[in-house]
Amino acid sequence: MLVLAAALLGVLLAGAAPASAHAALTGSDPKDGAVVATAPEEVGLTFSEQVAMSADSIRVLDPSGRRADTGEIIDLCSGAVVKYGVALRAGLPDGTYTVAWQTVSADSHPIAGAFTFSIGAPSATSVALPEQTPGGGVVGALYGIARYLSYAGFAVLVGGGAFVLLCWPRGAGVRPVQQTVVRGWLALTGATLVMLLLRGPYTGSGRLADVFDLAGLQAVLQTKTGAALTSRLLLLGAAALFVAVLFGAYARRTDPKERKDLAFGLGLGGTVVAAGVAGTWALAEHASTGIQPGIAMPVDILHLLAVAAWLGGLTTLLVALYRAPSVERAAVERFSRVAFASVAVLVATGLYQSWRQVGSWSALTGTRYGQLLLVKIGLMGVLVGIAWISRRWTRRLAERPAGTETAPGTETAAGTEAEVGAAAAADAETDPDPGEEEPEEQGPQEAPDAERAAQLARQRAAMATARRKKARDADPERTGLRRSVLTEAAVAVVLLAVTTVLTSTEPGRTEEEAARAGGTTAGSAAVPDRPVDIRLPFDTGGADGQGVVRLSLDPGRTGANALHLFVERPDGKPLDVPEIKVNLTLEEKGVGPLPVAPDRIQAGHWSASGVQLPLPGDWRVQVTVRTSEIDQTTIEKNIKIG
Repeated sequence: MLVLAAALLGVLLAGAAPASAHAALTGSDPKDGAVVATAPEEVGLTFSEQVAMSADSIRVLDPSGRRADTGEIIDLCSGAVVKYGVALRAGLPDGTYTVAWQTVSADSHPIAGAFTFSIGAPSATSVALPEQTPGGGVVGALYGIARYLSYAGFAVLVGGGAFVLLCWPRGAGVRPVQQTVVRGWLALTGATLVMLLLRGPYTGSGRLADVFDLAGLQAVLQTKTGAALTSRLLLLGAAALFVAVLFGAYARRTDPKERKDLAFGLGLGGTVVAAGVAGTWALAEHASTGIQPGIAMPVDILHLLAVAAWLGGLTTLLVALYRAPSVERAAVERFSRVAFASVAVLVATGLYQSWRQVGSWSALTGTRYGQLLLVKIGLMGVLVGIAWISRRWTRRLAERPAGTETAPGTETAAGTEAEVGAAAAADAETDPDPGEEEPEEQGPQEAPDAERAAQLARQRAAMATARRKKARDADPERTGLRRSVLTEAAVAVVLLAVTTVLTSTEPGRTEEEAARAGGTTAGSAAVPDRPVDIRLPFDTGGADGQGVVRLSLDPGRTGANALHLFVERPDGKPLDVPEIKVNLTLEEKGVGPLPVAPDRIQAGHWSASGVQLPLPGDWRVQVTVRTSEIDQTTIEKNIKIG
């Protein structure tokens, strides 16, 4: 198992290239809203981080909705610049073109977007983009459910096995505990298979019918996420062997030395397999991207193992308290110590992960990831508070004098269920209890005495179990512990749901970095030695008061620039306005507003030369358009000057 896990993790590590989570579009050529005189040879997209491109990742559609590109993705990456493009067909007519793009970021999450540019002059377009965002719809919901079940199954499988080995070895022979751990394995395996089948539609078409597309599945298997899910399935095969030995050979061992040796082997092998399964998340999602991935991945594995030891062990303890005949007091005390250590690991690893994914106080409160993280921290606080109450009940059990316990701590006076059944069978063969009602005959009078004795034994065992359960439930310490553990488990279910949503949310640090780079602003990213072209729709409210201002700043960098303004009606024809003014402001440096008074060249065309932009950054362009003596409006947009 050590060799298997090491080989699988090695394969994943070899293909895990460091990158930031949730890539964002930071620039395009042509830019959003630009009007170019002639058709470009290609359309290029610049991303903040590395992305996985496919043949249909970039589509350019003409005004009628037909493909205007050749469908061949061009790799334009250079150094730290991540840029991809697609070649355009020759002889494209004038009009407005739509660029729709969809890809998968390095942390396995799909991203998409669209923008327009025009050749010659803007025009009407019949392109209707899908409203459904990537990873949404029915496929996205099913994928999210499978993701949640995979986390829950992992916690129950790993935490249940650890609870048996570390806290309650006798639990290996208790059927409810066995069923709980096996169901955790089934949930994790089933959820992983579902995620593997849904991965193609989830990151691509979004159609549920594409689950059965074998070509799409083959493409998924060649991705980092596909390799992680496949590796998880292989490791779950080793986990099935672990479960079989734990509830088979280990449960049947009676020799203390043999049992101890087998427990050591199971503990070592189980730890390796559990770390390997946890690594399939760490190597394919947020931990493998962003800053310090070499530290973040081991930390993420420790975090997942601590979650499993606490919440999975908690689930197993809850099942044992409600369904097992009895649970030793020592087992509850040992789990209390394991849970305390798990919480300590969770706090340490969680602080590091929070700093790494959020990065600033503003991102903690101003981004969705930070807000979800605050909710998770609050739930963790509630969970720790309830756990403290559970520890108090555990201490009460430990402080009770020996011989006064009904459970957990010592066996009841009636003994174990098997002992009760054996005693009842022996009693039935010798001297049935005259005070108990005889069971109804189930066969002819000549039925063998052995059959009647077995019936009496089963009846007496059931009655003894019922009496024992009644006495157990009447124990205030046990009842208090059961209730507090049940409340813990309920809060843990909600906490796990929030954690699942967090894993598919763009980290706050990345969101703020993308915003600073211009990926989420309304402006256009400047390209060196090329003019900045933007479109500014306006409506002054008066007669003939609607139109578009096309602004061109050449060369679009610091120093002197030539400014051209084209005022057009909605149909693209020139609109002659009485006055137009421009202000330029660089707020982050406290520069401006710098007024610009362009000169009228001809109807609808205004120009100014020598417009000075002293510093690079995100400049706010404000254009005031007056269409009559009383009707005017001011419109603005950000542009990035290099």
